[in-house]
Amino acid sequence: MTGIEAHLPLAHQGADPQDEATAITQASGTSFAAGMRILGPERRAGMHALYAFSRQVDDIADGPWPAAEKHKALDAWRDEIEQVYEATPRSPIGRALLPSIQAYLLPKDEFLALIDGMAMDANGPIQAPSREELALYTRRVAGSVGVLSIRVFGAWKGEVSDRFALALGDALQLTNIMRDVEEDARIDRLYLPAELLAEHGLAGASPQAVAASAQLPSIRRRLGAEARAFYNEARSLARCHERRALRPALMMMGAYEGYLLAMERRSFRLDPSRPLLSSRQKLFRGLRYALFGPGQPVAA
Repeated sequence: MTGIEAHLPLAHQGADPQDEATAITQASGTSFAAGMRILGPERRAGMHALYAFSRQVDDIADGPWPAAEKHKALDAWRDEIEQVYEATPRSPIGRALLPSIQAYLLPKDEFLALIDGMAMDANGPIQAPSREELALYTRRVAGSVGVLSIRVFGAWKGEVSDRFALALGDALQLTNIMRDVEEDARIDRLYLPAELLAEHGLAGASPQAVAASAQLPSIRRRLGAEARAFYNEARSLARCHERRALRPALMMMGAYEGYLLAMERRSFRLDPSRPLLSSRQKLFRGLRYALFGPGQPVAA
């Protein structure tokens, strides 16, 4: 199956739900994979299902199809999530999600929020959202995954855990945004907030103009300070949890905070052809955080 149909929640006779979820996860080459591998079999299966669902809706939002087709496909996933919560999933990914939803009491609203975040991308490349729009987008696409994941990890302890997940989600998303400005510009995408661009004389500038601007390091530095505050908030809230249960999240935190540190060392003057971190460096930092914790707050 090709085209957008490959990402729809269709029933596939004979398809093994967990095999399909695992295959999607492994094929993606996601940096989340290392954190998943340290989980027990049932929780790892839950994360594969969650990741496969996220991958499907993300591929719809970023695909080459007309916006109307994308929204129709995302609506199909909204319907499938409703079916899953009625214990009547149709698709293999829906069936793979059901055991974790039931076992770990995953909140339905977070799945729907993630779809809503993808719908923001589905209308075409986002360009210079307002601060409010960016915060909403980040809450939906990163916060929702964090709030769901921390329950699958077995680390959830109530409101403090959701606060940790949301702070870490904001930190990771801002890090991605800073790192990928040039790459995003190639597809006319620009996640840097409009207010920050205006402060640097770039109001209304195209993504390509922003990517080439001498003001970009300064913009990255400002956004980096905000990401640093979120990492430090997550670092503080991590102490309220048992480290073993939080290890997958700490691995991600270690790797992505490494990106921020690398940007800071280069004074936010990045060469897109030169990787910020090697795969070995990311794995080392992730394992260090998982085994020993994220340490003390880092000054902005």
